[in-house]
Amino acid sequence: MKKTMFLALPVLALALVTLAPADPLPIGASLPNPEVKMKDISGKEVSFKDATKKNGLLVMFSCNTCPVVRGYQARTVAAAKHAMESEVGVILLNPNEATRTEGDSFDDMKTYAKNSGYTFNYVLDHNSKMADAFGANRTPECFLFDKNGKLVYHGAIDNNAGDADGVTKQYLIKAIDEVKAGSPVSVKESRSVGCGIKRV
Repeated sequence: MKKTMFLALPVLALALVTLAPADPLPIGASLPNPEVKMKDISGKEVSFKDATKKNGLLVMFSCNTCPVVRGYQARTVAAAKHAMESEVGVILLNPNEATRTEGDSFDDMKTYAKNSGYTFNYVLDHNSKMADAFGANRTPECFLFDKNGKLVYHGAIDNNAGDADGVTKQYLIKAIDEVKAGSPVSVKESRSVGCGIKRV
């Protein structure tokens, strides 16, 4: 019996490693899979390269069902608008493959985006492939890339997920302003607060 359990341990360990998401991209890393096409709510196929503007790209993992995402919704739209006005492209990805029949389907995404006033790309991350490539673990979770396609900020939108009026540090907005100015990003990482990505 002990021998059987001993032999099973490496198999279990391998399974756990396979299911666990990769470590998040390090600051300075290149934008992963820039030319891979993903299905956008418009019906078009969109890549990170397509969404990038002259000052860079904001990639945000999000969804329709997480209460934290919903609480951040107005701030998400405001940050995306600020990014686009700063010539930083925007693309949101829904990686929740395990809840496609529970509020995160493509049709649900279209409805949610319309009701939320999205004017930017919102794409389906099939089988959470991009979340795995980025090492994303939560919704919402932000990755900001500069004009050279290098990661300069990773983390939260701001420092108060529960209370928009209590925000004292707008991490993402400040990072976007610094990218636009061609300056080094002063706060490169913060802790994302939200719901775990629902991988299969």
